[in-house]
Parts: sequence; C-alpha cells; structure tokens
Amino acid sequence: MVDQEKVKEGVRLILEGIGEDVNREGLLETPDRIARMYRELAGGMDEDPAVHLEKRFHVDNNDMVMEKDITFYSMCEHHMLPFFGKVHVAYIPDGEVVGLSKIARTVEVFARRLQLQEQLTAQIADAFMEILKPQGVMVMIEAEHLCMTMRGIKKPGAQTVTKVTRGIFDGNEKLQNTFYQMVKL
Repeated sequence: MVDQEKVKEGVRLILEGIGEDVNREGLLETPDRIARMYRELAGGMDEDPAVHLEKRFHVDNNDMVMEKDITFYSMCEHHMLPFFGKVHVAYIPDGEVVGLSKIARTVEVFARRLQLQEQLTAQIADAFMEILKPQGVMVMIEAEHLCMTMRGIKKPGAQTVTKVTRGIFDGNEKLQNTFYQMVKL
C-alpha cells in the first residue's frame, strides 16, 4: 500500500533539495499529484497475479498461444525513471488456456512495480509456470529506458531486449524460432 503522506513529504524534500520554493503557485499541488501518480504506478505491489490466471478454459489441443506487442510502462528501480516497450508472451497449454486479456493483466501486475527489465521478464514467465502450469512459456521484452535516454549515456532509441524460456521452450530451438517468427508477423 502506498503511503500517500510519506510520498508527499518526500516530494517536498526533493523540491527543496533542488532549490525550488515548495510554496510557489505551480508547485503547491505537486506533492499530492505525485503521491496519486505513485499509487497508480506502483499499484502492482499489492496485486496477486494469480487472480488473473485462475479463470481457465479447457482446450482439446495444446497448440502455442501467443499474445504479442503488449504495451507496458514500468519504473526502473535504480533511478525511478520509466522504461517502456512491448512484451511478447507465448505458452504451450497443458489442456487449459486463459483469456487473452488475462495475459496482458498479468504483465501489468509486474510492470506496475519498481523493476528491472530482466526481473520483469522472469516474473511473468514464472507466474505462468506456477499458476497456469503450461508445458512451457517464453517471454520477450523490448524496451527503452529513460535512465539511458535522458540521463547518463543519453542514447535515445536504444532498445534492451530480454528473453526467458521455461519448460518445453528451454533448449528447444524449433519452438523458440516459431516464437520469433510469430513476433515478426
């Protein structure tokens, strides 16, 4: 749960720390706005991904299911700056599938936390394996990090790509290549 008052006080301290006048008209409501923003951006901290993966449907085949180009926004835990991009999730069912929106909702649970992209990729894959129990899952994330774009090295457009395989996808070059081909479609 986000402690709104602590966030407000922290924002006031930052504003003072950078030399701003916290009583200036344009900044009077900023601490409250930022506190509400963090309640939204960090809302995944209190959310259980299992809620989204519990509702399942039985299927007669176990063909690959992919949801690609799931837009996400997250916050880098090192600099508290946004990183954003696309998530691609594929899994091989073991007799059950979830609704397509549930895949995107699972991504959101983990994205709405202070994160590392590498950790985010693994958390999504692990949630699928632990909760849905498919034969395997593969997750790939392509993202731009504002901590590389607007500060530090300042390389706009640089993409960080992470990939995690679990279950039947591990070491299966044919399945992985099918995944990559589907992402390109």
